[in-house]
Amino acid sequence: MIARALTAALAALALSGPTAAQDFSENSEARSWNLFAEQPARFEATVVDILCEVTGNCAGNCGDGRRQLGLLRSEDGVLVYPNKNSQPAFTGATVELLPYCGAEVEVDGLMLDDAYLGAVNIYLLQRIRRLGDETWVSANRWTDDWAENNPDAAGSGPWFRRDPHVLREIAEEGYFGLGLDRDAEIRAELFP
Repeated sequence: MIARALTAALAALALSGPTAAQDFSENSEARSWNLFAEQPARFEATVVDILCEVTGNCAGNCGDGRRQLGLLRSEDGVLVYPNKNSQPAFTGATVELLPYCGAEVEVDGLMLDDAYLGAVNIYLLQRIRRLGDETWVSANRWTDDWAENNPDAAGSGPWFRRDPHVLREIAEEGYFGLGLDRDAEIRAELFP
């Protein structure tokens, strides 16, 4: 309890500087997701490989989609973590950002920023464009990209019901991730 209060106090102190006072909602056209602590946020940034920014362990082309990508905000140099695109699933935003690796962009979406929740500079990307471009690109490519990379998983219903990686994990660990034996026990308890 004390550790949580201390962490919240330190985070609040860190956010009380110039970055906490900034409002990025001007001209934002982001759709609300009705999430606690969400704020519309439109800003300019450089698309970066987060691992490279934080540790110096860099890969060409931002890791070719195998690393989490971030937005290094132009106005204040703050590293923002875009952890979803404009689709309902929290699939991250790497597919959306990879074509812009190292480029200066303008983004529009929702910022989650609440020290008590532990959500600091978490971004829900809804649209993106290169600086100077007139046309926005919707951040909704993930399922199309998934379908292109998994042509044998075509069919109806949600993608995750057909995803080979998900199906392989279920076959090895069960639906609850506790092993096949425990999975069978739980099903027997729930559906006698």
